[in-house]
Amino acid sequence: MSQTGPQPERHTASRPPERRRGAGPVPEPVDVTTAPDTGRASGGGRASDAGRASGTGRASGTGRANDTGRANDTVRASDAEREAVVERLRIASVEGRLTFEELTERTEAAYAAVSRGDLELITADLPGMGAPGANPAPVQVKRRFSAVMGDCKERIVGRIDGPLEAVSVMGDVELDLRGAQVPTGEVHICVTAVMGDVKIIVPDGVSVVLTGHNFLGDRRVAVRDPHPGARVPVVRVTATAVMGDIKIVDDEHHGPLRNALTTWWKDHR
Repeated sequence: MSQTGPQPERHTASRPPERRRGAGPVPEPVDVTTAPDTGRASGGGRASDAGRASGTGRASGTGRANDTGRANDTVRASDAEREAVVERLRIASVEGRLTFEELTERTEAAYAAVSRGDLELITADLPGMGAPGANPAPVQVKRRFSAVMGDCKERIVGRIDGPLEAVSVMGDVELDLRGAQVPTGEVHICVTAVMGDVKIIVPDGVSVVLTGHNFLGDRRVAVRDPHPGARVPVVRVTATAVMGDIKIVDDEHHGPLRNALTTWWKDHR
């Protein structure tokens, strides 16, 4: 019976290979699930984790700011908050930041505001309280405007610190107050019209107080009524008309056709 030679030894997956003569030590198998963070791969993982963490932080910060803005858009404003904005507008006018027209428009918008977001938009371009004041407009030196058998048309852009006077004798006088600066929030005008016409243009939303007398003449006020109980700018006019006309109008009644065309153009742009 013949005998077979020794069979070569077979290696299995569970048995580590034998070390060849002269070879270095066989490295131990590494468990990738428990291996420490080394090399670029682990560094990249940490960078990715940090990026995700920082990115999440930025997103959450932005989200919080957006949430705050959205909350202000939905939270209804109180009367006290509206009055605080109106007072801030008055201070901005005293500092020379707002004209008479801008002060009136924003005051009217403040009283009509529904939410806190609406109030924030009104003062968005104004600095915080306590900021250095802007340079006010120069004082309005000319205080008396007259027309005797002629015309006088003035657009006041200076700072009104005192009463104004308008006199028309067989002529026409037109005063435009929309571009003026009125730190006190009130304008006093003494008007006399003798066989002539005097027209005073005021911003939309002001309160007009008209007193005086007329003899064979006419004294008229054509302005929109301000918000009830609102502390809006005031124009006080003491008028005497003798066979003449004295009219106080706001921007809406001064140029109704022009305003209608402007509104139409904005709606169709």
